[in-house]
Amino acid sequence: MVAYLPQDTFLPKDQKVRAIIPLFFPNGDDQDRIFYAPQISSFEKTKIGQLSLGQLRYLELLIIGNLNHSFLMLDEPFSMVEPLYKDVIKDLLLKLKESKGIILTDHYYNDVLEITNKNFVIKDAGKIEIIDKSDLVKYEYLKSNE
Repeated sequence: MVAYLPQDTFLPKDQKVRAIIPLFFPNGDDQDRIFYAPQISSFEKTKIGQLSLGQLRYLELLIIGNLNHSFLMLDEPFSMVEPLYKDVIKDLLLKLKESKGIILTDHYYNDVLEITNKNFVIKDAGKIEIIDKSDLVKYEYLKSNE
């Protein structure tokens, strides 16, 4: 029921993007959701190991997000991702959250706050609800509201 995106990449670096997609989606219609997703055509013939971190993270999220699972658990989806792909990833996550529950952990709090419905910080084995950036300051996750 839960698809998991680990912080570290899980795709084989020596395979081309075009060869990876059928491994996860044997059905042509399912493959088309990935092949026709924004940006994919620009790197579908590239080996996984040659992708930028943003391209790689986006591809992994497309794969994980399109699996037949009700929930997604994402570890650091914005970490080390260039701005262009952060925006593409945010758009994807906004679309996915319409039909799936998503649990996301990330230190890039501005990106997280832009797309989430509920936010929490775990501190001293407790869960603290975060409404906006000022709460991150209040609960000493950030030094100031800058």
